[in-house]
Amino acid sequence: MYWKERDSDVKDIDAVHDGEGAIRAHRFFQGTTRIPIGVAMWELDPGVSEGSHVHGGDGALEELYYFLEGEGLMWVDGEDVPVSAGDAMLVPDGIDHGFRNTGAGPLRLVLIWGKPAE
Repeated sequence: MYWKERDSDVKDIDAVHDGEGAIRAHRFFQGTTRIPIGVAMWELDPGVSEGSHVHGGDGALEELYYFLEGEGLMWVDGEDVPVSAGDAMLVPDGIDHGFRNTGAGPLRLVLIWGKPAE
């Protein structure tokens, strides 16, 4: 048995972590996979952002961002980091982070998250 999904089944999520604009998102295999992670594809129009936030305490998450297309600026623990297609960023739990599409076209990325091992 196997499952197949396409990234065309998207929904708009407004003001993610109090960011600006709507992020088009598709969460893959939600409620199907038994792996303790979440996987999504996000697409942001120019100027759209995921607001600054921290995943800590009981809600601790580690996040991996892999950028597929476009250009952006990610802020991680007080540092501005330019990102573009082919870049991957790993953000541990407890670290303030977010990002914005700074390019002229869409910013597409894969986001993988999960609870860090103890």
